[in-house]
Amino acid sequence: MTSHPIVAHLRSFDDRIAVLWPQPTASDALTRASVAKGLPQVTFAELATLVEEFAAGLGPERRLVALAARNDLPSLVAYLGALDAGCVVLLTAEVTGELLSTYDPDVVIEDGAPRVLRETSAHTLHPELMLLLSTSGSTGSPKLVRLSATNLLANASAIAEYLDLGPDDRAATTLPMFYCYGLSVVHSHLLCGASLLLTQRSVLDAAFWDEFRACRATSFAAVPYTIDLLDRVGFADMALPDLRYITQAGGRLAPERVRAYARLGAHSGWRFFVMYGQTEATARMAYLPPDSAQEHPDCIGVPIPGGAFTLEPIADTGEHERGIDLGGSGIESAPHELVYHGPNVMLGYATCPADLALGRTVTSLRTGDLARRTPEGLYQVIGRRSRFAKIFGLRIDLQRLETGLAAAGFTACCVGDDERLVVAVQRPAADPTDAAARLSGLPAASVRVCPVTELPRLANGKPDYPAVRTLSAPSPRTGDISMLSAPSPRSADIRALYATALGLDPALVRPDRTFVDLGGNSLNYVTTAAGVERALGRLPAAWPTMTIAELERIPHGDSRFGRAVDTSTLLRAAAIVLIVSSHIGLYVLWGAAHVLLGVAGFNFARFAVTGAPRAERLRHALRTVALIAVPTAAWVAVTLPFTDYYSWQNVLLLNKILGPFDSDTAGHLWFIEVLGYFMVAGALLIRIPAVDALERRAPFWFAMGLLGLTLVLRFQPGTLYPDKDVAFSPLAAWFFASGWAAAKATTRWQRLLVSAVLLVCVPGYFGVPERERLVLAGLLVLVWLPAIRVPALVAVVAAVLADSSLFVYLLHWQVYPLFGQHHVAALLASLLAGVAATRVPAVVRRRWESSRHREFSPRRGSTRRRGSLRWPALPSVRSGLDGPDLRRRFARQFR
Repeated sequence: MTSHPIVAHLRSFDDRIAVLWPQPTASDALTRASVAKGLPQVTFAELATLVEEFAAGLGPERRLVALAARNDLPSLVAYLGALDAGCVVLLTAEVTGELLSTYDPDVVIEDGAPRVLRETSAHTLHPELMLLLSTSGSTGSPKLVRLSATNLLANASAIAEYLDLGPDDRAATTLPMFYCYGLSVVHSHLLCGASLLLTQRSVLDAAFWDEFRACRATSFAAVPYTIDLLDRVGFADMALPDLRYITQAGGRLAPERVRAYARLGAHSGWRFFVMYGQTEATARMAYLPPDSAQEHPDCIGVPIPGGAFTLEPIADTGEHERGIDLGGSGIESAPHELVYHGPNVMLGYATCPADLALGRTVTSLRTGDLARRTPEGLYQVIGRRSRFAKIFGLRIDLQRLETGLAAAGFTACCVGDDERLVVAVQRPAADPTDAAARLSGLPAASVRVCPVTELPRLANGKPDYPAVRTLSAPSPRTGDISMLSAPSPRSADIRALYATALGLDPALVRPDRTFVDLGGNSLNYVTTAAGVERALGRLPAAWPTMTIAELERIPHGDSRFGRAVDTSTLLRAAAIVLIVSSHIGLYVLWGAAHVLLGVAGFNFARFAVTGAPRAERLRHALRTVALIAVPTAAWVAVTLPFTDYYSWQNVLLLNKILGPFDSDTAGHLWFIEVLGYFMVAGALLIRIPAVDALERRAPFWFAMGLLGLTLVLRFQPGTLYPDKDVAFSPLAAWFFASGWAAAKATTRWQRLLVSAVLLVCVPGYFGVPERERLVLAGLLVLVWLPAIRVPALVAVVAAVLADSSLFVYLLHWQVYPLFGQHHVAALLASLLAGVAATRVPAVVRRRWESSRHREFSPRRGSTRRRGSLRWPALPSVRSGLDGPDLRRRFARQFR
């Protein structure tokens, strides 16, 4: 039986830890040894035993094994076990029907369990062949890269050498094992006795960083999108004492980001390695020494140990018409392709089972990249000559994509960059977005379709790809929205909804952004949530922090009863009705304003205390405060000349600080004033670096600590305010803090703890049992129920009232006195006035947006871009509360 070099090496490290798997399950046979010890870890000796047992179960026959791999122990054991058995492993994310029909594997392994299709192989397998990996990401291409044991060992050894890996290193698996970059992390660490932290968590997940610290991990791998996520979670401020280095590959990272992370690493005590590679080179071909990253952030660096580059002239192509300065002298010369030589160069490609019998068919790797060598001896990639694009780290075969679109009835030319696929389509009879997304494997929102009357061509008749690339650029004079990508209907609905609700240029609403990222807050949350629920047929609890692409992938749900409405929305709607009714005298039921303080703290924690950087969190919070304070101050200023309700202190929202304290009406706006104080104070508090770091490390316990501090004011209010005014002053901050804690309570026992605090502290605070019962009930509902399903009519009314609650509160003081003793009419008029005042700005903005859409509507023969057809990629914008879904389902919501 042939044994793979890395597998054969395992036993030499004996009882040293090989794998930490923070969530093993006792039902999994592969982890029984670890679970018996009560430790989430496997030693090299234990791993070797598991691998040998798995290999023995496969038997002595050398066969083709298709393995669907995840970042877990069963997949790792299955992979190493199949190699140890001498099999050829086809490693993939999932064993698809196309893969089965094309390569007809002898064994299929899913969830770590082998399914033997035949006892002996139906294929002739070359003795050197060891591993098959996809060469084109998720495009669905059956073209595979053939790799040998020599390839794997050479690349793993080279990586271990330039990263200076040793037994004390421990890498977190931030990339999938079926991806050549992620697999190279596994190979290089196991080769030198280092260990792996096997995890499938995202770097957005706070639990990932808890595991990273607890397991004392020393490194992780990143693609450019990972870097974006690190910025989102405030990575720069994290305390990671064991982190030794970060690697980055899988696509070009902007030079300014390379320089920033190299500088951050130098400051924090870890190193930043930018790397360059392809699956055809078993992962890595070059790396940029960390010491050079700040000075040369646009370079790929030097060849890995054992490898070498040559620059070979190529014939000019339509994609690169100009010469390229290869020596830094300013003198242009013919384009040169970067060619790699080394023992890690693949055996060749496979497109059918017969190719598995082939030996080496290539001796060097033409990368398809145009490059130059700097005077410092570093290599710099300056363009591409091949018909591939690398988008989100995935290699897309553009030629194959064009062929697939042609088969679907579209004449198209395709280009791409690091962020999107651009498809120019000649006189399309239908929208090709879905077809392009399906063929490329990209989200529909990452496809930008440009309809044209004729495809751009060079004088020699070949497609003019640089001209196609310029089609995707918005007009600098108009900011033409017609050139936006044409997403799928659901994605377009969500993007249009976000753009309208948040007042954004639709071009900024990218598929990788979330509601919170785009500046969403509690004021625009209600309408947006209703629109998301309409688009998806359900309302995911975590939708504000889910990307548009993630929302797009959620299967549409069609509930049998009503709509799921966020609890905070229902509480806002009910509270504003109770507040206005009590002021009017329709009935008296006090306490709703303090429930709203808790709701405000809850929403502040959701939308302002996020994973964004400190400065961005502060801007977001202050923007939300401004959206409350500016309309309030404006309305107070308007009323000053005509009434004696308010004073100049109310314009500044400082009545609770500057007085007058003896006015019966000046204190009417106490709720808005103290809410503004709490939000500004909270935003400034978490702007402090040490406080920010503490909050990010333990969000719930930070919130509970804040609640504990504010509870001092509940039991020791001092003499600043009379006893009757304490509950309506800044000393009521503990209600806001309780809502903050409720938002950060993610487990049952955490909710129980918050509930216990409320049960102890609310009774006796007002001295009015009915008021205390209402406040306590509202806050407990907020703690325990993220959403409540109600009839559609109730959902619509609640959304409208919650969305209008600020203006209802502002205007009702002046509206209801006009109706005397007609209390019901006064209530309805107050509510309608607030709704109308809320919708005026939205209607104005919508009409303005509609006028822009009409201005840039489809037309032929544009003078600004010859031959292009302009069509609005976004559908007509509707309110999140409109749509046929309500009309069609209304009658059956009450059964």
